[in-house]
Amino acid sequence: MTKPIVLIPACTRQIGAHPYHVAQMKYVDAVVRGADCVPLVLPALGDEIDWETVLQIADGVMLTGSPSNVHPDFFGQSVLDPSLPLDPARDATTLPLIRMAIQKGIPLIAVCRGTQEVNVALGGTLHQAVHEVEGFMDHREDKTAPIEVQYAPAHSINIIPNGRIAHILEGVSEMMVNSVHGQGIDKLAEGLQVEAVADDGLVEAYSVATAPGFTLAMQWHPEWQITSNPHSMKLFGAFGAACRDYQASQNR
Repeated sequence: MTKPIVLIPACTRQIGAHPYHVAQMKYVDAVVRGADCVPLVLPALGDEIDWETVLQIADGVMLTGSPSNVHPDFFGQSVLDPSLPLDPARDATTLPLIRMAIQKGIPLIAVCRGTQEVNVALGGTLHQAVHEVEGFMDHREDKTAPIEVQYAPAHSINIIPNGRIAHILEGVSEMMVNSVHGQGIDKLAEGLQVEAVADDGLVEAYSVATAPGFTLAMQWHPEWQITSNPHSMKLFGAFGAACRDYQASQNR
């Protein structure tokens, strides 16, 4: 059997004089090394995408992190900080993709911005600046520090018993994670099940309880140096297994 194909929706970026569709290598590597699947970067074309063609070949979807934020128009707010980057083309691609993938039972894994996208796509809301909300700590990285420091373990999370992560990690109830985000989950969309929370109560992971297929969204970055992190390898391994099961169920 051929390996499953996992779609990775691209961000858009201006590099020099030209615009690009881009995906960071660490997310591609996580699909290859953690999930043992074939990554396929999907350009952020929004309404120009032929979804029937795309979803016919997809065995999984990975939603990546990004410097950009989901536009707050999608959860009924105005832009709080105009200096922060947005990516309307990515929004126009990922938000409909999320709903279609979940409906079809295509396995989905989401990281950081991707976690925020799934919540918004299903009707939830976000804190645009978690560090400005009373009771929450600052979840941002120090952008002046070396990249290895930015992605180093920053705080612990508590894993909810009997959930998907608890099952995958087989009894692990707490672990340290990195923290590289300014936005975070506010109101969780209907049908989402909390999988892990930070010590300050911020939702760090959830699944879609009503989805017919595998779903897992994580606010931290498990793809970072994935092969040296056994927990991350198990999480992406479970996603990869779900992609293989989905692939086997399709008559292509």
